[in-house]
Amino acid sequence: MMAGAADGLRRAALMNRREFLTAATAAAMSLGFPRRASWAQANGPRDAVRIVFFTDIHARVEWETPVAMELAADLINREKADVLICGGDCITDGFEASRESVAHRWRAYREHLADRLETRPITALGNHDLVGAMPKDGSAPEADPRAVFRAELGVSETVRSIDAGGCRVIVLDTVDVTRDELKYRGYVDAAQLVWLREELARVPETTPIVLVTHMPLLTTFFQATEGGENPAPRNRIVVNNRDVLDLLAGRRVPLVLQGHLHVDEILRWNRTSFITGGAVCGKWWRGAWMGTEPGFGVVTLRRDRVDWQYVELGWTARRP
Repeated sequence: MMAGAADGLRRAALMNRREFLTAATAAAMSLGFPRRASWAQANGPRDAVRIVFFTDIHARVEWETPVAMELAADLINREKADVLICGGDCITDGFEASRESVAHRWRAYREHLADRLETRPITALGNHDLVGAMPKDGSAPEADPRAVFRAELGVSETVRSIDAGGCRVIVLDTVDVTRDELKYRGYVDAAQLVWLREELARVPETTPIVLVTHMPLLTTFFQATEGGENPAPRNRIVVNNRDVLDLLAGRRVPLVLQGHLHVDEILRWNRTSFITGGAVCGKWWRGAWMGTEPGFGVVTLRRDRVDWQYVELGWTARRP
């Protein structure tokens, strides 16, 4: 047998074996794994709900990336999901740019992805979606770096709560502009925590909650890639995650969807599944990042089970 064919058979066998692994037997971590998992979880909605979660698009116009975004839109539409959720970073490099210099990127995101979707996505704010927070060109910072995001997405607030698919979808804004050496951190401020507490009080205890955040609340990415003693930098995770998790304690929260790290990761904690959803752009349009190809996730919440699949775009990167 030729080496290429043998390698193909070995890959196929490995895929088949891994498709039967649950999140538990995969040690609750799927960094780099071929991309299906199903696990028991008894706090889902009464009727199954199918969610497409796509994140970290980093829209731009170079290297034929508009073609890749159109491919992503077509593949997302084929999933016929009940709910579409975007985890943020719709464009690239808005944080350090003027609104004029990134207007074409917002246009590319709309024309080649968002406007092609059959269902309007529920979208979280990503750090790249802030515009003019620290412009590199010397222009004055925007008085409100979130204003362009709100205008482009047609939303009045970056935090919101929406009934969808028999669940309450709660979207947090986890980007805190610090203007220090790291520029920003993952943080949920006091006013938002008050809002979240009040919003949770309005949600019936029987209603499943899906929480959406760009910055991860929980991740093992840095321990997996840099070693067990390595902490996560404050611009990569929500530093006051306990404030959020404590508010959610005792509530019916089957799922937290999060982005920012560009990897496909599943983590279980206290009957909640935390899924970091890869990235449409992969390694910032350079191919795979840490074993995760450009793509998006499809999650089906059932009363007693969660099914997850990471759908790869099959895109060949053009970026040098």
